[in-house]
Amino acid sequence: MLEQLTFQIGAHPINWVGEDVREHGADTTYETILDDMQKLGLKGTEMGRKYPKDTALLKRELDSRGIQLVSQWKSVLFSDSAYREQELASYREHAAFLSSMGSKVISTAEVGGSLHFDPRRTPNEKEVLRLDEEGWQSLAEGLNAAGGIAAEYGMKLTYHHHGGTVVERPEEIDRLMALTDPSLVHLLYDSGHAYYGGADPLAVLRKHFDRIAYIHLKDVRQSVLDEARAVQADFVTCIRKGVFTVPGDGCLDFEPIITELQDKGYSGWAMLEGEQDPALHPPYEYALRALNYIDSLVPVTGLRKE
Repeated sequence: MLEQLTFQIGAHPINWVGEDVREHGADTTYETILDDMQKLGLKGTEMGRKYPKDTALLKRELDSRGIQLVSQWKSVLFSDSAYREQELASYREHAAFLSSMGSKVISTAEVGGSLHFDPRRTPNEKEVLRLDEEGWQSLAEGLNAAGGIAAEYGMKLTYHHHGGTVVERPEEIDRLMALTDPSLVHLLYDSGHAYYGGADPLAVLRKHFDRIAYIHLKDVRQSVLDEARAVQADFVTCIRKGVFTVPGDGCLDFEPIITELQDKGYSGWAMLEGEQDPALHPPYEYALRALNYIDSLVPVTGLRKE
């Protein structure tokens, strides 16, 4: 499938089971997710909340279907230096697990200041708290240290710029890249979150290509985003309303993105991500359509005709 691509395509289980919106796919089993991925010919996945927590069982289930665990999200709270040591200890445990699974990248995101993910926030708050100078410096120092831990395990820390967090906007992505060590902190490029944060996804890709070590391919429904912006909806509300979908189903043009990746020889993993209600948007069907769409953007086509 799509053998002419320089990179490998997998899928995030968030297409089947929501992470930020827990009711999405709540009754879906991990067997269904992995069986669908196998039928689609996908060889890579991220860790999902329905997957077995027992490492031996997880390995057996993945190996039996020829699927690699590529990464797992890791929240960090480095912007507050008081949390540094405990966060780094937790990061080491995370790296050890992923290393044991053969993963090469760690999806990493700062949650300090986030309305939804920061454990210090209260339910009645309404806005993301942007970082001050001290917070930025602390975040950069923590990420450099965590990147060193990842390197010890033969992996790369890939920073996930993300909606609803303090590294969301194009200028925030730029600042994070400028403040951190390029040898220790890499970028998880996410087309959908780039657009959600106000950036041109192609511009982000071109500007920071040399730092990119992992990719999420996500599309955006412009009408949903416009409605959400009009009422100042928070990030999780946007997810519930269906702001994100798989490539080819939203407003983003992936042809220049795929062309750029091909021309520059990106050889890592790229995960299909929809992050929408699977009851309304059947994950297998949407993933298949996304694969067909991406196939149509590659010069030599015709590999997938289902």
